[in-house]
Amino acid sequence: MKKIQTGIWIDTSKAIIITLEGHKEEKITEIDSEVENSVYHNKEGNKGTFSSETRHSDSETKFDNREKEQMNYFLKAVLSYVKGSDELYVFGPAETKIKLEQKISDGKLFDASKLKAVETSDSMTLNEIVAKVKKFYNPQDFF
Repeated sequence: MKKIQTGIWIDTSKAIIITLEGHKEEKITEIDSEVENSVYHNKEGNKGTFSSETRHSDSETKFDNREKEQMNYFLKAVLSYVKGSDELYVFGPAETKIKLEQKISDGKLFDASKLKAVETSDSMTLNEIVAKVKKFYNPQDFF
């Protein structure tokens, strides 16, 4: 049975999942996130009044709670997609990779022992992401 090796490039907007089986590229999948990145305050009011400050903070709290729920849903979707992987490599530019690592570490959705590395990387093209995953799992092919 061939080992399934998976690399995930992730940020708040999407996850790109590269699945390798054997030493070849098996599959590329993109999962879009629906996590909101900014707050739009409808009828925010005059910032000089105290009552608008209360509404503003209520709105921020609601946004923060909604953002946490959306992020949790996104991370669960990513982990459910890679649940059959034997090894997992996570990288990306934002802190979303750390949130995914924490979700893996709790051991409820994915076996934490399968996580091989979590690294910071810049925004990358699809070809760069594929090459990075292949290089991580098969470094001898690149020297």
